Amino acid sequence: MRLTNYTDYSLRVLIFLALKKDGELSKTKEIAENYNISRNHLIKIIHQLGQFGYIETIRGRNGGIKLAKAPKEINIGEVVSRTEEDFHIVDYFQQCGDYCATSPSCKLKYALHEALQSFLEILNRYTLEDLVQNKEDLIRLFSSSLEH
Repeated sequence: MRLTNYTDYSLRVLIFLALKKDGELSKTKEIAENYNISRNHLIKIIHQLGQFGYIETIRGRNGGIKLAKAPKEINIGEVVSRTEEDFHIVDYFQQCGDYCATSPSCKLKYALHEALQSFLEILNRYTLEDLVQNKEDLIRLFSSSLEH
């Protein structure tokens, strides 16, 4: 199983915002520079995270973005499920539907489906708060943009 860059960057944005003081705004440029991510790509991600209710966007000269929910209220499994386009572990099942020569007796697709469900169940055990428990260590890894 491999997550898309889109999901990876979505999680990174949320982690970055969780490291800020409550109510402190971040700029898209700041996040892009800290993670070395394309600003244009990041804008799409931020827009969608806002649509999902994870972040709030404040417009204007002194605007920026911040978390719309407390980190403990943002479930990682939910974020991954919402940002991934599909969860086809094997391309064959995606391209050919459920048909293959052994389809009537095939147990592989069921085993892979069960593995995917286990993957998501484990991610559902974590919140954004869990991912930033080592907040001070993470802040030190970023440039001065996160130092309080």
